[in-house]
Order: sequence, then C-alpha cells, then structure tokens
Amino acid sequence: MKRLSIFLLTFLFIFMSFNLTMAKGEYPARDITAVVVWGAGGGTDTCNRIVTAEMAKIIGVNINVINKPGGVAGSVGMNYSYSRKHDGYTITGLSESNVTAAVMGGFNKKFDIWYPFIVGGSPGIISVTPNTEWTTLEELVEAAQANPEEIRAGAGGAGSIHHLNLLALMKGTGIKFNFIPYPGSAPSQTAAMTGEINVVVTSLAEQQQLLRGGKLRALATLTPDPVELEGVGVIPSGLKIYPALTDYLPISQAIGMAVPNDVPVEVKTILTNAFKQALETEKVKNWAAENYYLLSGKTGKEASAEFAKLESLFSWTLWELGAAKINPEELGIPKP
Repeated sequence: MKRLSIFLLTFLFIFMSFNLTMAKGEYPARDITAVVVWGAGGGTDTCNRIVTAEMAKIIGVNINVINKPGGVAGSVGMNYSYSRKHDGYTITGLSESNVTAAVMGGFNKKFDIWYPFIVGGSPGIISVTPNTEWTTLEELVEAAQANPEEIRAGAGGAGSIHHLNLLALMKGTGIKFNFIPYPGSAPSQTAAMTGEINVVVTSLAEQQQLLRGGKLRALATLTPDPVELEGVGVIPSGLKIYPALTDYLPISQAIGMAVPNDVPVEVKTILTNAFKQALETEKVKNWAAENYYLLSGKTGKEASAEFAKLESLFSWTLWELGAAKINPEELGIPKP
C-alpha cells in the first residue's frame, strides 16, 4: 500500500509538472514534427534528418521527420505544413526549389510567409545511365540535337532547382529533352539507374555514392568550376564547355527548413539558437565535408533576403522559359 501511494504521488507530481509547463506555454513542451516537402533519401530529406537530430539534443524533445512530397515545387508538403497551427511544433523541410510553387500554381502565397533556416547546398550535376553511349556532355547534346524530345530526362519535381537546371541546359544549348518529373531527387536517380530515364540532374551530394559505385556516370557540373570526386576523377564544368549556359546558370541551392513567419518570436529564437548550435557540431560539420555540402547557417532576415532573390530569379526564369503558369508580376515578385 505504501509503495502504491509513493507511485501515485510520483505520477501525480509528474502529471502536474507537465500540465504546469503546458499552462505556462513553455516551448518546447512536446515533440516537434518536421515535414519534408520532398521525397525520402533526397538532399532536403537528408539535410533535415541530420540537422534536426542535433537540434533535438539541444532543445530536449524529439523532432520526428515525415515526408509529404508531390504537387509542383513541393506544394503538397508546403500546403499541409502551413495549414498546421503556427506554434513551432511543425517545421517545414524545404529548399530553394520551393520558391517557384507560386508561379507554378501550386501554392497561393509568396515565399515571404516563411521564417527560414538555411543549412547549405551542393553543386548540380548532370549524369546518365552508365550503359548509355554518351561519355561527355558534348555527346549527349549532339544526340539530343539529332533526336529532339526523344531522350528522357528526369529531375525532382516540376519547378524544382533540378528541373530549372534542365531547362537552362536545354535553353543554353538549343536541345529538347522529354522531361519526366519525380517527387524527389532519390526517385529520379533510381529511375536513371534502372533505365526508366536516360539523363538525371540532382546535386553532387545526392549522387556521389552512386557515381563512386558506377551506378551513374557524371558528364558535367552545372556550376562555373569543375569538381574532383574521389574514386571518379574530375567532373568538368558544363558552363566552360557551353559558355552560353552562363546566361541562365549557375543556380544556387539553399536547402534547409522554415516555420511560418507569424510563429511567436520566443519560439523562433529558441529554434534559431538550436539550429546555429547544431551546425557547429562535429557531426554536422563532418557530414557536410564528406558529402560535398557548403554550410550556410543563415536564418531569419538574412535567410529571407536570400530566398527573395532566389524567388525572383527562379520565378522569372521559369516564366521566360515558358514553364510557369502564373506571371510573377501578378504575384508581386520583382524582376531580378
């Protein structure tokens, strides 16, 4: 009886302490959910899982990551996440590609409704299925010129940065691929490995293990500089091979997470501090170095300014390439 009384008193104390914490509105008082708007295994998913795992240790509650891919430019996940209560218990895992959701007709708000945290990014790479005949970017372009819209090319989602990279490559070289969208980078890479598509554009961070394992063959970077990948060699710069691409490229990645801008200031402060501390951990730094990510760490106004520039660049590029559904001017998105 005495033991039962002690147990009941202990339980009552814990219960009252929990409810007192909830009543005071202290954050975080329970687990947090991170909704990644792209598929599992892709760059945004990986970044969010790595960084939120470290953030969870700092703030003292679990951060459970789920994936809600689909729509255009991650619109399914963005709409789902934004519809949740704006209290800091739902974080949205997103990337620079999501800034095109408005002009693609999938999200009815500009990107300034978010308070973002930028982890960083990795160079874009164009690769092919290893059993194809193309060993250089020039050979691929020549084949595409001879067979317009016959070569199947994939990327993670219409309006994503990788889709934009493909559009820029086509515009800069005068070729046309048969574009096939996928719900994320990982599914598009799998499609390339199985021969469902012939060409894929994702980031070096996402492709590096597949390139080392011979499951994909890199033709070029979509950045001004070549990249040396251990076990593979030097991947040449597509912009050096085709200088006309510099009219559209490079397009920088900004992978990270966000909460709605109207989340309470004290909550944003706690998340910002945890985010910055997480990026300083050895685990995150080592992961970034091993996977060819350049860490950013920008948050709040600084991160918002970067996303505003990307929204302007991406939206108007898509509009000028004929790939956007809505004129950016109608949405109040200024020209870059």
